[in-house]
Amino acid sequence: MKRIVLVLVFGCVIGVVRARDLGQWESADPAIREWYQALMQPDIPSASCCGEADAYWADSYEVAGDQYVAIITDPRPDEPLRRKHLEIGTRIVVPNHKLKFDQSNPTGHGIIFLSRGDYVYCYVAPGGV
Repeated sequence: MKRIVLVLVFGCVIGVVRARDLGQWESADPAIREWYQALMQPDIPSASCCGEADAYWADSYEVAGDQYVAIITDPRPDEPLRRKHLEIGTRIVVPNHKLKFDQSNPTGHGIIFLSRGDYVYCYVAPGGV
């Protein structure tokens, strides 16, 4: 019985991705805020891509074989978003199952959503409203 309970608890903890609300929505355009909040991971449709605090602009990308490589172009300061610093020009290989093509992108930027450990939640290519 204890094993079953532990497995259920562990499964629930692993399946949850928490978006961080650090006040980043206070001055955001409501349409952009709604877009960020509604964006779900392509391979886990019940899990959020996370929010602006996990997002880096990646307006440039390369295609290497059958994979996208997002290139960080984000000059915004990291401290207000409380995110890890990534240098402009940092290249991040995006797993194909993390490419997000099923929604428009009203931000005007390519966006990659990363955990503090550089796990890719989603990548939305630049363009398209």
